[in-house]
Amino acid sequence: MAGDRVRIDKWLWAARFYKTRGLATEAVSGGKVHLNGERTKPARGLQIGDSITVRKEGGTWTVTVDGLTEKRGPASQAENLYTETEESRQAREAGREERLRAAAGGPPRREPGAGRPTKRERRQLDRWRDDK
Repeated sequence: MAGDRVRIDKWLWAARFYKTRGLATEAVSGGKVHLNGERTKPARGLQIGDSITVRKEGGTWTVTVDGLTEKRGPASQAENLYTETEESRQAREAGREERLRAAAGGPPRREPGAGRPTKRERRQLDRWRDDK
């Protein structure tokens, strides 16, 4: 383990959020990574207990830093560097299911009565109006 602080871009790379350190640096500079709720710079030091929010195409991760390292190791070691919040895990799973549904060609999920009526709902409304 490293000392008291580790650069956020190195930690994101070591924790396997990004494939290269350059991609991690771009993400932090581009505002896709927030440290304790605020936008940060790649050289910012992390401490154990900090909260990090990472927006990627697979969803948004909200994690708490449990360990510090500057060296990239096996995935099993990377999992020990952070703990994901339960809300983050549930939101990512819901997003994953939505993407799978969209990829399968099915319509996106919509609550009945929300937004513009579907063709089926419009026909039901027409039948109801004609009955009056």
